[in-house]
Amino acid sequence: MVWRLLQQVRLLDPVNRQDQRADVLLAEDQLVAIAPVAVPADAEIIPAADWVLAPPLVDLYSHSGQPGYEARETLDSLLAAAAAGGVQHLTLLPTTEPVIDDPALWQALQRQIPPTAWSQVRVWGALTQGCKGTALTDLAKLAASGVVGFCDDRGLTHWPLVQRALTYLQPLGKPVALWPFDPALAANGVARQSGVAIRLGLVEQLVCCETIPLLAILELARTASTPIHLMRLSTARSVEILAKEKPEHVSASVSWLHLLFAVEDLANYDPNLRLDPPLGTASDRQALIAGLKTGVIEAIAIDHTPLLYEEKMVSFAEALPGAIGLELALPALWQELVVKEYLSALDLWHALSTAPARILGIEPPRLELSSRNFVLFDPTATWTVTHQSLRSRASNTPFWQQSLRGQLVPFSPSINSGRTH
Repeated sequence: MVWRLLQQVRLLDPVNRQDQRADVLLAEDQLVAIAPVAVPADAEIIPAADWVLAPPLVDLYSHSGQPGYEARETLDSLLAAAAAGGVQHLTLLPTTEPVIDDPALWQALQRQIPPTAWSQVRVWGALTQGCKGTALTDLAKLAASGVVGFCDDRGLTHWPLVQRALTYLQPLGKPVALWPFDPALAANGVARQSGVAIRLGLVEQLVCCETIPLLAILELARTASTPIHLMRLSTARSVEILAKEKPEHVSASVSWLHLLFAVEDLANYDPNLRLDPPLGTASDRQALIAGLKTGVIEAIAIDHTPLLYEEKMVSFAEALPGAIGLELALPALWQELVVKEYLSALDLWHALSTAPARILGIEPPRLELSSRNFVLFDPTATWTVTHQSLRSRASNTPFWQQSLRGQLVPFSPSINSGRTH
């Protein structure tokens, strides 16, 4: 048995809003005691004042390559990436091939998940057949199969269908995740409406592409008590609307890259910053951060989207939207938001762990004795984003071949699990 005593590690408990330092005893990769009264004589003493011990992360929505797009990402590489990033609860969108619009497809996917994986997988069931937005799936059967909720991962503007879905879902106790996005208004826009987009010669996407469907969803929310989650908010105007209009059973999230980058960062036309929704202005970014701080936006989603080199390395407008993030979100957000004091460490961990769990209707992760349910994070560790350092098969990230600060400590249970895949 290998014993380790972490001296004065920083303990984050977002559930109880506690941020403190304490000695912590580990046995192999299990948490044995906080402020132990007795320490084994052969325990390795490790000064850990620079490290953070906290509950695992929970991701609200991400994409799996398997089934259908295994060249982008397999379940093994996806689970390894999640473990390396401290994400124990991974929630997949139904947009695989075939689309998860039938209980048998979710059950088949479950059978392919290694039983020894540290990360746990849940899935959003498709709201409409084939995620085509025209006819509802058998919501009751999907709910009974154990899907966490329903989502099409597309902008739905067929409002009678959305209203019916909200009504049918009321007795099932499952949330529906809706992306406020009007594809008809968006046309071919690839950058948020701004002077910068015009100067860069990028087709603009109007702010109202997001705000008009957002207002419609909020009005429909008043007709049913079904929990609604608003995905991928990206504009200051949306934050302003939610601050005034959001009902109690509506929650919201922002994708992590929208907290780090803005349209000004598109000057080099990096296709890895081609996202849906597109990056906002600097004012949008600041409003999104402020929305997290005030609780108008509850959660940060990683929205991991693995894509092939040839799907990204084309012109900016032609590149498929999306970026990977399971291994990158925590260190990048910590350095930009916590170190620069935009958010407290507890605020960030709440948005990445406690709040997503509550939105999904699962018990928020907590630090528990005799368990492997913790993340040990070193914000000072420096590493370079390469194929050798990433567990994901994909490399579509604006951080490619750049240096990042912050990484899980090698003897974290999640890292040990990630190396087995």
